[in-house]
Amino acid sequence: MAESHGIVIVGGGICGLATALALHRKGIASLVLEKSRVLRAEGAGIGIQANGWRTLEQLGVAAELRKTADLITTYQDVWLQGSKSTRDRYPVRTEFRCLNRKYLIEALAKELPAGAIRFGCRITAVHADTDGHGAVLTMADGTTMKAKVLIGCDGGTNSVVARYLGLPPIRTIPRPVLRGFTSYPHGHPFETEFLRLRVGDFFIGRLTITDNLVHFFITMAKPVTDAWLKNSDLRVVRDHMLKVMEDQQCPAEIIEVVRQSDPESLNLVRDFWYRPPWEVALRGFQKGAVTVAGDSMHAMGPFIGQGGSAGLEDAVVLARSLARAVGGAAAGEEKMIGEAIGAYVRERRLRLTLLSLESFIMGVLLVRSPSPVVKLACVAVLVLLGSRSLRHANFDCGRL
Repeated sequence: MAESHGIVIVGGGICGLATALALHRKGIASLVLEKSRVLRAEGAGIGIQANGWRTLEQLGVAAELRKTADLITTYQDVWLQGSKSTRDRYPVRTEFRCLNRKYLIEALAKELPAGAIRFGCRITAVHADTDGHGAVLTMADGTTMKAKVLIGCDGGTNSVVARYLGLPPIRTIPRPVLRGFTSYPHGHPFETEFLRLRVGDFFIGRLTITDNLVHFFITMAKPVTDAWLKNSDLRVVRDHMLKVMEDQQCPAEIIEVVRQSDPESLNLVRDFWYRPPWEVALRGFQKGAVTVAGDSMHAMGPFIGQGGSAGLEDAVVLARSLARAVGGAAAGEEKMIGEAIGAYVRERRLRLTLLSLESFIMGVLLVRSPSPVVKLACVAVLVLLGSRSLRHANFDCGRL
């Protein structure tokens, strides 16, 4: 006999745990299936803007997490081109903090009831439940599980739930990104800012977290096929990047941040993931009582720093919608659940399309070296979207 559950969430990352917690806050039980054996928190730091903090408040974990990260008050953009340089500084007008991903994951998981997360569960296939309205999941060990409602939060590159919905595979851009933390026991010398530096073949970011901790990322502006990039020892990857950064005359203070980084915190992503904005606008994200959220729905790369916060928004909106349907009369509950998921998809589509469009355009500008005509068109669209005002960060998805 297949094991049966009401709501099953595939993926125990930020979006999956946030969705489970949002449902829990509404008094609805769910089961999170995570393929790894422990909580996973790859990626070192994650920037959370005002819209993300609003959702964390609804989930009841914002106050605890604010204690772990200071406010970032300034953006500084620097572009070094040989002997020439351009600099632009402007204030952050909304709440913006860089969190340790581990703290965020642990804060979400800690609030869930015992047994809400099941580790070591790798899903290999999803099929329609011929006896009901939901889906049947097949595990790697051959066992099956029935779910009245199935929510795919299983990442951007190989989401089995997205595949069941008929969604195209997530696109990738071969650009390696090295991320990590650097500790300063006696305090770092930097302002509370997000520095974005473009120099040579690198796009570099540096975000202050506390007086003693800094998060950095290094993106290669061109694809790299060198053998050192495949090394499993990330200290070797870091040292090779440092050598290239020195050859391209990156600022000494940036090189020193990377050189002093904690080797245990290093994380390497070899590709950017993204779902094109036209797919977000037009594709179907529902099949009966099955849907997706987070990167499975709208992977958008790191270009505007909204991937994590958008996934948190998904969690709140989806739980709010399902709460109106779950627990209804048995005869009408299946229809109500389908309608609730449809309402969730409709509510999120425009918001996610605009975010994906802005992220896509920024990606074109930063990593594709567009022609002058394409560059001009991209800048025009950004002006229309109002990216400098960070309108996307002021968004409020509403109460849970």
